[in-house]
Amino acid sequence: MKILEITNVDFALVHFLLPLMRTLRADGHEVVGVCADGPLLENARAEGFRVETPPLARSFSPIAQTRALWALIRLIRREKPDMVHAHMPISGILARVAAKICGVPCIAYTCHGFLFNQPGSRARHLLAKLLERGCGGITDIYMTVSQEEAADAKRLHIHPHPIAIGNGRDSSVFHPDEQARTRIRAEVGTDPQAVVIIAVSRLVRHKGHPELLAAMRDVPDAELWIVGERLASDHGVSLDEVLAQARKELGPRLKCLGYRTDIPALLAAADIYTLPSHFEGLPMSIIEAMMTGLPVVATDIRGSRELVVEGRTGLLVPPATVTPLARALRSLVNQPDLRHSMGRSGRARALEFYEERNILNRTVQLLTQGKNIPRG
Repeated sequence: MKILEITNVDFALVHFLLPLMRTLRADGHEVVGVCADGPLLENARAEGFRVETPPLARSFSPIAQTRALWALIRLIRREKPDMVHAHMPISGILARVAAKICGVPCIAYTCHGFLFNQPGSRARHLLAKLLERGCGGITDIYMTVSQEEAADAKRLHIHPHPIAIGNGRDSSVFHPDEQARTRIRAEVGTDPQAVVIIAVSRLVRHKGHPELLAAMRDVPDAELWIVGERLASDHGVSLDEVLAQARKELGPRLKCLGYRTDIPALLAAADIYTLPSHFEGLPMSIIEAMMTGLPVVATDIRGSRELVVEGRTGLLVPPATVTPLARALRSLVNQPDLRHSMGRSGRARALEFYEERNILNRTVQLLTQGKNIPRG
């Protein structure tokens, strides 16, 4: 088949879709990536993939979204694909509508999180549900990354046959690595015996950085490494002031490492992973940390609580709170045997349920053999 893999921005295509694109190509299909232009697309193109860049936007601007819809219609009419596989909330809606208008034989969608499960007004939630329900009716293959959102899709009559496909990472890439631990700690100036807490995510408010930085005031015996950057398309208030204040308060215990391509080595150099998000789909970063053998402190939200087994592979705390987060981090910092035990259990769980090749093979099977799944 000729398949268009459509998402919103280059970050999503490279970090989330590229492994699937490789697997589909290896299975003999022609795969074209589609997203807004960005510097990370050089990585996909270097592997020989063609990536088209219509003006997709991560905003609620009617003008911007109308422009994006017409650009997708023109692209799909020109490409004449056998399948459109859409991702992410806004780009997923536009891509499916465009595919329907163009008469694409098979329309697939992977839900990475519903907008109506994110903070917002009642009107926004209602609109999101209506749009999802309408687009679900034109979707042949409907997948979600988390089990809770598959249940939502069925309960809210978005689609009668949603399939929770999960997320996965490659255990040959993400694993404990003592050499990387020694090298990275020397590179960033961290003592070999220091306890390191690491957070890997975009620098946006809903990832919980303000709560994490505040919590670290009460976790005096550990360093915090913050890895990631703010994307140009990210919305909301900048975290620059929060980070500047935290640097004053935490001093050398805070290391902001920016965007990095050596995440496996950074995780191997740390001791505890944390992701205090306000909402998620099914966080890849938690899977990566579990693969690496790290205990996880996360918020008790959709997606994260599907990955983290409370008390066995990590600890769950209420979202948007400081004291419970500090208490959980402190308990792992002060109990090396507990964090090692949780790390081992987390790695075993990740290997059993979130091995990338297994997730990708099942996804490809659904896409290539599941075209006859009934909509109603």
